[in-house]
Amino acid sequence: MQWLTSLLSNPAPALALLLAIGFLAQWLAWRVRVPAILPLLLLGLLLGPFTGLVDPDNLLGDLLFPAVSLSVAVILFEGSLNLRFAELDGIGHAVRRLSTYGALVAMAGLAAAAHWLAGLDWPLSFLFGAITCVTGPTVVNPMLRVVRPNARVANLLRWEGIVIDPLGALLAVLVYEVIAAKQFPGQPLWVFALTLAGGTLIGLLAAWLLALLLRRHFIPEYLQGYATLALMLATFTLSNALTRESGLLAVTAMGIALGNLRGIHIEAITSFKENLSTLLVSMLFLILAARLSWPLPPGMLLGGLLVYLAAQFVVRPLSVWLSTLGSPLRARERLLASWISPRGIVAASISALFALQLQDSGMEGADRLVPLVFMLIIATVVVQSLTARQLARWLGVREPDPRGVLVYGADAVARSVAQALHDQGVQVLVADDDWSGIRAARMAGLPTYFGNPTSRHASRFLDLTGLGRLLAMSTQHERNGLAAVHYRQEFGRDKVLALRTEAPQEGSERRRLAEPLQAPALFGEGMTHARLQELLDAGWRIKATALTEQYGWPQFRAAWGEQALPLFALADKGRLRVAGEGEDALRPTAGQTVLALVPPQPQAKAT
Repeated sequence: MQWLTSLLSNPAPALALLLAIGFLAQWLAWRVRVPAILPLLLLGLLLGPFTGLVDPDNLLGDLLFPAVSLSVAVILFEGSLNLRFAELDGIGHAVRRLSTYGALVAMAGLAAAAHWLAGLDWPLSFLFGAITCVTGPTVVNPMLRVVRPNARVANLLRWEGIVIDPLGALLAVLVYEVIAAKQFPGQPLWVFALTLAGGTLIGLLAAWLLALLLRRHFIPEYLQGYATLALMLATFTLSNALTRESGLLAVTAMGIALGNLRGIHIEAITSFKENLSTLLVSMLFLILAARLSWPLPPGMLLGGLLVYLAAQFVVRPLSVWLSTLGSPLRARERLLASWISPRGIVAASISALFALQLQDSGMEGADRLVPLVFMLIIATVVVQSLTARQLARWLGVREPDPRGVLVYGADAVARSVAQALHDQGVQVLVADDDWSGIRAARMAGLPTYFGNPTSRHASRFLDLTGLGRLLAMSTQHERNGLAAVHYRQEFGRDKVLALRTEAPQEGSERRRLAEPLQAPALFGEGMTHARLQELLDAGWRIKATALTEQYGWPQFRAAWGEQALPLFALADKGRLRVAGEGEDALRPTAGQTVLALVPPQPQAKAT
């Protein structure tokens, strides 16, 4: 252990280890479907206070504060890019209330709990309340994927996280500026107003400058992420230099303005910032957790527990119930929304940054801020991750497993496949902008969406509840490729398949889509839309057969011939396997129902 501690005192191996452990934590969170902040914090505690392997203060020295400051700036900027004012009109009064005066109610309640239960002074208590009144999509979305509440609860919580993340960060910055105006010597309260105005103006000017460069195409697309990062960090530094501690406000205003300006495309910037934020979040939380002292200050553990109980059972329910008065949410839906409120990235990063600044200024009790915030984060994430799914099931507001199929295409081939699945009880939705095909699907009793499933209208009105797979079966391979790219983020790369429109030997490299636009071949590389249409026209049909020990897949093959093509296999509890998902994805066995394309007559009768 001594040699390992000595090795990790060197910055190079220590940073390499943190990068590897950060990836491990992110992968583990993805694997077990929990917010990434939980394994990051636990591993950070293991590296720091529990084993002493990593000491961030000795490791980074004078670079610790600048590294934390710049990382928080990037995280806040990336989060504020996602706040679109145009989308607020469609999220309902409940979300707007929960993100405005609901957040103020939560801040006041948490501040009172921190003061009376944990012993913080009132200024620090209000700062604690402002920091911890936010949830955030990085912790809410993974929890929603596991809990799967109904659409109304999911939309409420998802949009609350998206909207309140930058607004809550802005509120925390404002409260901190009030404290800083009184704390730093020679800084009167009028400097607070100057800080607000200066930070906001600098951020808006930076957004205007970047938008101007993008509109006039002065920056190539592959350099847009780099340019944005450089300008954002320059804005943060310049704002702090001109008006003290206004940098976070400046980058937040810059991100909100840039995300709402028209006529510019920021997809490349958003993608770059998401990847960078994942890296910075991983490193930042390992370092912050490793800095925590152990054992905690006297009374801190009990105080943190009492604050959590107040936040979970008093403050959050009060905020939700006041914000949802008059809304169509039922009492059971409100109860689940009151239970789910995990704290995350913004709370942890901002609390650490502000604590460092206040400790440098000599503010008494500032060292208690970070442990209290981290205890609330760990408690809310752990307890709610373990209990929210069971609570949703008990309340009857949980959606079924996403095992349904979105079929893109409404011609005869797509309708035949959709009808076969629908007849077996699989949830199916047929989507296309061809009215004649959609009308025929509706006449056959199939659920439909009339429109392009990749359109802006679809993003708002196409209900994907219960759907977990895309079968792109349009006759136009470009549209299939576009749909595949669009729905990879929603369903996952392995759950998106496209029916080929031409055989591999028929299509030259000049016509074939690039690899990033391709999806795995539905029903295999050899099956094309034209071939499937030809077989159906010749009398072939999709037959459903329940396999048993006595009549398994070999017997089915013997009856219908080697030409019979397995398309789907339905296992127990409605689990669907599709030919083309992988080499071993479809091996029909006893107990499954196989859907196969078979000739007009069995082989035995034909001979």
